[in-house]
Amino acid sequence: MKFTLKDYQEEAVADVLVNLRKARKRWHEDQDKQAFSLTATTGAGKTVMAAAVIEALFHGSADFEFEPDRGAVVIWFSDDPSLNEQSKYRLMEASDKLTVSDLVTVESSFGRERFEPGKVYFLNTQKLSRNSLLVRGHDDDENAIVTDDGRRLLPDARSHTIWDTIQNTIEDPELTLYLVLDEAHRGMRGTATGRQTIVTRLIGGQGRVPGIPVVWGISATVERFDNAIRDIPGLSTLPNVVVDSKKVQDSGLLKDTINLDVPEESGDFSTVLLRRGTAKLREISKAWTNYAKLQDAHKAIKPLMVLQVPNSPDHDEIGLWLQTIFHEWPELDPSSIANVFGEHKNEGFGPYAAPYIAPERVQEADWVRILIAKDAISTGWDCPRAEVMVSFRAASDDTHITQLLGRMVRTPLARRIPGNELLNSVDCLLPHFNRKTVERVVDLLIHGGELGGDGTGRRVLINPVDMLPNPNISEAVWQKLESLPSQSPPKRQAKPVKRLTILAHRLAVDGLLPDAGKEAHRRMHSVLDGLAVTYSAQIQEARDSVLQVEGATLVADVYTQQRSFNDFVEDADFAVIDDAYRRASRAISPDLAKTYSEHLAAKNEDAEDDEEALIEAHTHVAALGLVPDIKAKLDAAADELAEQWLTQYRVAIKSLKDDRQDAYRDIRAMSTDPMDIDLVRPKVWQQQTKAKNPDGQTVDLPKYENHLMCDSDGLFPGDLNADEVSVLTTEMNRTGFVAWYRNPPVTNQQSLGISYEIDGVAKIVRPDFICFSEIADGSLVADIVDPHGTYLSDALPKLQGLARYAEKHAGMYRRIDSIAKMPSGNFKVLDMTEASVRDAVLTTSSARNVFASPVASDFTG
Repeated sequence: MKFTLKDYQEEAVADVLVNLRKARKRWHEDQDKQAFSLTATTGAGKTVMAAAVIEALFHGSADFEFEPDRGAVVIWFSDDPSLNEQSKYRLMEASDKLTVSDLVTVESSFGRERFEPGKVYFLNTQKLSRNSLLVRGHDDDENAIVTDDGRRLLPDARSHTIWDTIQNTIEDPELTLYLVLDEAHRGMRGTATGRQTIVTRLIGGQGRVPGIPVVWGISATVERFDNAIRDIPGLSTLPNVVVDSKKVQDSGLLKDTINLDVPEESGDFSTVLLRRGTAKLREISKAWTNYAKLQDAHKAIKPLMVLQVPNSPDHDEIGLWLQTIFHEWPELDPSSIANVFGEHKNEGFGPYAAPYIAPERVQEADWVRILIAKDAISTGWDCPRAEVMVSFRAASDDTHITQLLGRMVRTPLARRIPGNELLNSVDCLLPHFNRKTVERVVDLLIHGGELGGDGTGRRVLINPVDMLPNPNISEAVWQKLESLPSQSPPKRQAKPVKRLTILAHRLAVDGLLPDAGKEAHRRMHSVLDGLAVTYSAQIQEARDSVLQVEGATLVADVYTQQRSFNDFVEDADFAVIDDAYRRASRAISPDLAKTYSEHLAAKNEDAEDDEEALIEAHTHVAALGLVPDIKAKLDAAADELAEQWLTQYRVAIKSLKDDRQDAYRDIRAMSTDPMDIDLVRPKVWQQQTKAKNPDGQTVDLPKYENHLMCDSDGLFPGDLNADEVSVLTTEMNRTGFVAWYRNPPVTNQQSLGISYEIDGVAKIVRPDFICFSEIADGSLVADIVDPHGTYLSDALPKLQGLARYAEKHAGMYRRIDSIAKMPSGNFKVLDMTEASVRDAVLTTSSARNVFASPVASDFTG
C-alpha cells in the first residue's frame, strides 16, 4: 500500500479478510454462498480499505497473515459509471501492487469466456440492463440465430454474453468470484416487492446463472443491503464489519466542526447571509494561502463555495446571488463558476456563464470556486475543498442539506491542521432556516444520515465566533502548555519491527538520520545474532523439524481388511524450506527476514555457491520463526530502538512542517502501550456563544476572563455545568492564579488526553481544566483540575488512567486533581501526584469508595 492505514482501517481490513477466507473455504468445500457488509461513515476511506483487501487477496499480506487466493476474481459493481471510474482511480492511487492492467472497465466489446484471476472488473447497472450489448441474446425468449447444427449464435457475432462469463467463472473450480457492491444500499428495493433487480439477480442468481459465491457490500448506510440479503434464498451471512465512527473522527480524516449560520430573527436575510458566506470563503482562502506559505507548500488549497439552489431554480435570481458574491469579493474571477445540475449542460445565470462539470472532477478542478448545485450531488462524490455552503433550499429540505454536507466533511489534506479550528471546519449558511428548524439539521448531522454513525467527536455549532490567543497571557504560560505530555491510545495491531522500519524511513527522508533503514536493520541483525547463541538448542531442534518432513503411509490388507500406518521421514525440498521461511518472515517482518538472510549468506564461507548460502540462511530464519521467545525479544529490541530515536530526535521533529510531524505522531501511536505526544498551541478556536435552557429559551453563555483563548473583548464563552463553575471559581480565587485552559473535549492536537482501559479497550479521557499559577519563587506551575463524577460505569477506569499518567508525569505538575461532589454537597479531591492516593485508586473496587476514604481531601480554596 502507498498509504499507511489508520488503526481503524487496519482493524476493518483484518476483519474483512477473515470473512473472505471463511467465505472462500465454505464455497469450495460445500458450495455455500456467503455475504457480509462493511459499513463506515462518509470519509472513512472505504476505497482505501478495499484496496488493502484486494491487494492482500491477490498478492497475500504479511501484515495481515493472509495467503493469496491465486484464483481470485473481483467484480466491482455500482449503479454509476462515473463512480466506478472514481473508485478505479482511487484503488490505483492507494495500492502499489494493483496496476492499470489489473483494473478492467468492462466495455460493450468485452467477450471473454470467463474472467481472468488477479483482476478487478468494473461493472455498472447499465451494462447489465436488457438492452446492453453485453447482455443481448442471453435470455431464452430473446431472438438469437440458430445454425443447422442447433447451436445459438448471439447478436453482434458475440460468442458469450456477460452473464455467460459470470456463470463460467463461478463454475470454474480453480476460480473464486467475489462481488464488491459499492454503495451497497442502492439497487436493493426490489426484494421488498418480490421483484428482482439487477443487483439481486447478481447476488441470488436467476435461471441457469448461479448467484455469485462471495458478496461484500460497502456503504455508509447498509441497512437496506443487510435486510435484502436476508431474503435471498441459499445465501448465508458472515458477521458484518462495522467501523467505529468515533475512531474515524479521531483520525483527522474528517472535519471536526460543522458551523451552521442562521438568522437570529424572522425576515428575508438571503443577501446578508450570502455576503457572510462569501466573506467566510475569502477568509478561509486567505488562511489556506498563509498556511501553505508557512509550511513551504508548493500549492495552497483553493476552497470553494457550494451554492445550493431549489430544484426549479430561477436563473435570473441565481444571477443576482452571483452578483452579490462578486460585489462582496471583487477579486474573485467570474470564470470560476460551474454547475453540477442533473441536466449535464452549460447554464447561464444573468450575465454569468456556468459550464457543467462532472461531480467527480470538481476536487481536482481548482479553477472552480463557486459550484452551483441542486440536491445532494451524487452518492459517492466528495469534495474536501468545498468548505462553505450557502443553501437557498426551503426549511423543509433539511435532508437534502445534510446529504450535501455529507459530501463536504473530508479534510482537504487528509489530516487535521494543528491548532487551527478554522481549517478543520465546514460552514453552512441557511438563510431560510431559524434556530428551531436548524435543530433538525443538527440532529441529522449528529445522529446519522449521510454522515453515518452517532456523530461522537463532531461538533455542530450554530452562529459560532472565532477565539484567538489571549494577548494578556504571557509567553511563559503558552510554553508551559506546550510542554505538558498528552497521550495516544495504544494500537492493538502494532508490530514493533514494522514500526521501527517506518520510523527509520521517515528519519532518512527528513534528513534527520541518513541511512536510518540500514542502521535499524544492522541493529536488528545484531540482536538476532545474539539470540541465535542464547537459544541455540531450541533453534537446532526447530531447524531439524524444518529439514525433515514426517508422514505416515496407510496400509490396508484387502483380505484381512486390517489397516496399519507406517511412519516415514523424508528430507525437505526447497519448496518446503521456502514455505517455512515465508511463515517466519511474516513473524519478524519480510524486509528484516530478507536483509538478515543476506547478512547470514554473506558470512557463510562454507557454502559452495551463493544459492546454497541463501538456502542455508532461509533455513536458519525459518527455524528462528519457530522459537516464540525470539520474536518477543526481537520486538522488545525494536521498540527500545524506536523509543530511543524518537527521544533523540524529538526537538528536530518538532521543527518539521505539520504534515511531517503528523507522520511521527502516527508512528508514536503505533505502540501496544500508551505513548506520549506533544500538545500543539491553538491558533484559532470556534466557540458557541449561546445555549438553550431546558424550557427551550435561548440564552447567552456566561463569559470568563483569563482563558488562553478569547474573543475581541478578551473573554471566553463557556458552557459549564454548575459543578464545573464552582470548581473553576475556586481555582481562579487561589493565590497566584494566572490563567486557565478549557481542555477541548474532542480529539485534536491541542487537547490533552490521558489513556485508560475499560473492558479491555483502550480509550482516552480529557480532563476539564488546566490551570496555571505563579508560586512564591516566581516560577510557573500547571495543575490538572478535573471535576469527576463517581456514578458512571467508567468512573473508576478513568481515575486509574489518571493515576497511571501521574505515576509517570507527576513532576510536570503541581497538582493532578480529580474532584467529585459528595452526597453531602461538598467536594472531595484526589491529588494523583501523591503516591498514597495513586495506590488507593489503583487497588480500590469503586470510585465512590476511594472518594469516601481517608486519602481524599476536602476541596477548598
